Amino acid sequence: MNIGIIGSGNVGGALGTRWAQKGHQIVFGSRTPDDADMKKLLDRAGKNARAAKLVEAATNDVLLFAMPWSIAKDVLSGLGNLAGKVLIDATNPLLPDLSGLAVGTSTSAGEQVADWAKGAKVVKAFNTVGSTIMENDSFSAGKPVIFYCGDDAAAKKTVHELAADIGFDPQDTGPLTQARLLEPFALLWISLAFQQKWGREFAFQVLRR
Repeated sequence: MNIGIIGSGNVGGALGTRWAQKGHQIVFGSRTPDDADMKKLLDRAGKNARAAKLVEAATNDVLLFAMPWSIAKDVLSGLGNLAGKVLIDATNPLLPDLSGLAVGTSTSAGEQVADWAKGAKVVKAFNTVGSTIMENDSFSAGKPVIFYCGDDAAAKKTVHELAADIGFDPQDTGPLTQARLLEPFALLWISLAFQQKWGREFAFQVLRR
């Protein structure tokens, strides 16, 4: 697939690198595509990755949106027409001190992203685990889960394939309104990692019987 990464920090960098190493064509979008940090990222990602301005990265048909919540609306408004694109929303609407969510209960970041990116096929995913697990998802007990939700079946199939391609157990949790549950679930991971001192090297798993 041809994938544009909107936000090349920890999450965007980790996922873009893994997908590039799996043979996908990756464009890392950045406000400063020529800086030293981007060159280091491209060295890790390899031959299937390149860097460009955010607007150019957004011309791809599949996009990962991994910008901080505080600037999400402004960044999306500057990307042009996103109608018809698969937009994977990995944001969490965190308060600055990580104590809670800026939106929730009656709406979600995922729903707001869909409202701001008119016509895009938004799928909430990759928001419930840390970037170090995205870099290395190997656990002796099995595959870590990636939950996702959205309203477009074909877009969700694309996200399912991309998650499975890098070793996760992708699980469809329903329509985009389920982001109202996935975003607080992400806050559980964050609180365990930092407030409860678990560290970042853990993930969740789905067990069935």
